[in-house]
Amino acid sequence: MTETPSRMLRLLSLLQNSRDWPGRTLAERLGVSPRTLRRDVERLRDLGYPVRAIPGVGGGYRLEAGAHLPPLLLDDDEAVAIAVGLRTAAGGSVTDIEDTSIRALAKLEQVLPKRLRSRVNALQMYTVPMFGAGPTVNPGYLAAVAQACRDQQRLRFGYRKRDGETSSRLVEPYRLVHVNRKWYVLSWDMGRQDWRTFRVDRMEEPSLTGVCFRQRELPAEDAAAYVAQSITSSLANYRALVTFHAPVEVVAERVRPRDGILTAVDDRTCRLRSAADSLEWLALTIGMFGIEFEVHEPPELIDYIAELSNRLKRAVTPREPGPAEAGQAARDTSVSGPAGG
Repeated sequence: MTETPSRMLRLLSLLQNSRDWPGRTLAERLGVSPRTLRRDVERLRDLGYPVRAIPGVGGGYRLEAGAHLPPLLLDDDEAVAIAVGLRTAAGGSVTDIEDTSIRALAKLEQVLPKRLRSRVNALQMYTVPMFGAGPTVNPGYLAAVAQACRDQQRLRFGYRKRDGETSSRLVEPYRLVHVNRKWYVLSWDMGRQDWRTFRVDRMEEPSLTGVCFRQRELPAEDAAAYVAQSITSSLANYRALVTFHAPVEVVAERVRPRDGILTAVDDRTCRLRSAADSLEWLALTIGMFGIEFEVHEPPELIDYIAELSNRLKRAVTPREPGPAEAGQAARDTSVSGPAGG
């Protein structure tokens, strides 16, 4: 049987890895009797770990959050991951988190075994982060938005647009997305009755209204891709709407997230909303999918594809030579023909 201190560490590790443990399963994993397991649980409670016993047939044990943070048991990979994450956060985009991350990292590295400390230092020494100047956000704002997403509560806040115009918004928040050192919240805007993306650093005093909502279906499978596309669209010169005559599953295999948002129309067709700064890029992207399509907007793209189609057709269609070309061909024939006897 495992010695008591080692067994208790193993017990604590198991409780931290899963929310609920049936008592019989936990005892079998430790190789002890249910009675011994109960004694070990009591020892953990004496040390300050809030282990709750769940009664009943399906009951067991659960490690709950307490008033104080107890020591954590981490395996090697978990310890390295946390250390690297703290070093990354030290150069992050959340206001006042840098100093906190550095203090936490110093405490962690102090207790890391030498073999793990060398791994963390190697990662830090030979990794060059691409940190650029970017806005920082209030951590309280992030927490409020995250809570509203989790609890499905409507959120009210003031918002400052890129041109400085301010307005009051009431939204149903869906997800927080971190893109290019900026935090965005993807939401259903109650005033616009449409999906909108808001930068958290431009929000003012976000507050939960206490009014719950039923989450709407996002018109995309990936919230991050949707936000990335909406950011691109807001800065693009042209926005296109295209119907593809193929099932959405077929087209989805060829569409990259940056190409646009794809939605099904029916079993045989789907639509793509895309955006770009140039008509040439839009036409090239759409044409390279190799699927029959129909462009609905913008008019400039329709005209460009029509002109491009005619130009390509002329490039591969044989044409009759003009008068000057015909005359030159006749002269070339007479010069290079067989000599008379």
